[in-house]
Parts: sequence; structure tokens; C-alpha cells
Amino acid sequence: MLRTRTAVIAAAFVLAAVPAATLAAQSATPGFKVGYINSAQILQTAPGRAEADAQIEKELAGFRAQVKRMGDSLNAMVADFRKAEATLSPAAKETRMRSIQQKEEEYQQRTEQLQQQAQQRQLELIRPITDQVQKVIAEMRKEEGYSLIFDVGNGAGVVVAADTTLDITPRVLTRLQAAGRPAAASGATRPAPSGPATQPAGVQRPKPPRE
Repeated sequence: MLRTRTAVIAAAFVLAAVPAATLAAQSATPGFKVGYINSAQILQTAPGRAEADAQIEKELAGFRAQVKRMGDSLNAMVADFRKAEATLSPAAKETRMRSIQQKEEEYQQRTEQLQQQAQQRQLELIRPITDQVQKVIAEMRKEEGYSLIFDVGNGAGVVVAADTTLDITPRVLTRLQAAGRPAAASGATRPAPSGPATQPAGVQRPKPPRE
């Protein structure tokens, strides 16, 4: 499971948090109807989620391959330097160290770039699902006369207890299942890296040569 995925999905699906005091005051208004959903539960089982996750994992392989090649190359440069260090002149040592430093900077820049691309790609893949969830919730709110539908699954910690009879999560899921899998995002099959960028184990900048 990708470490970035939860944060990415949370960013793609956000319902406004309503302070408890405001909610309590509004709920006393005649005709005011309230319901709530658990977005985490909905997004976990929404149609298309399994396919989106599978696509993310598939594209993750390409990312890992790129990072591994870059890390292996950097590790090889460091190993070669250490083997030859005792026989190198101070000038040669400095030249080799600068080359390693430049390679390491390129590695860091590239992995940061891949991480940004990964997060964007995850948003692209999950966006059709979150859009459909939002659409179903908006339709239910209008059809059933809800004044407000709020989210207890967004991690904001606004609601500490609620009447479970107000929970419309199961009915939202039923509608989503009836609607079926949403259309895939544009370019859903194009290869793109995904996942967190990490420095390969054992990569360390060589210590400066002793004078």
C-alpha cells in the first residue's frame, strides 16, 4: 500500500467541516434535516476503487525500476571510489567526490520530481470515483430534502458522537453500486510512476580526503 495514497485521496474528497455549535443551532430550525456520511468507508468500497488501486500498483513498478537503476549507479560510484581512494591523488579524489556529489544531487532531484508526478497520477486515477461520490451525495441531498450532509470520515475530529439513524453511508453505497464503475480518467492507461521516493540504502557521500 502506498504511503501517499491516503493523503492524496483525502485531498481529492473534502466536505466542509461544520463546527458542532453551528450544527446544533441550525438543527433547531424547523424543517432543518441533517444526515452524515463516512467518506473513508465509501471510498474504500466504491465502484472502480479496486481497479484504480490495481492501476496505481502497476505503475508503481515503473517508478521503483527507475529509482533502483539510479540508486544502483550511485552506489557503484561510491564503491568504486572507496576501492581506489588510497591510490588517488588529492586532486583526483576531489574530482571523483564532485562527480559523486553531482550524481547524488541529480538522484534527489529526479526522485522528488517522480514523487510529484506520482501524487498527480494518483489524483487522476481517483478523481472519477470521488466525482461520482460527490454527485450521488448531492442528488440525495436534493431529492430527500437534506439541509446538510456532513462527513465523519475526513479525520477533522469535529463530530465525537452522532445518532446512527442519521447515517446515510449505506444508502450512498447502494446508489454507487447501482450507478456502476465511473468512466476512467483520461490517459488512465499511460505509464506513470507512483509511490514514495526513498534514498537507496547504503548511499553516503564519501568523507573528504585527509590532508
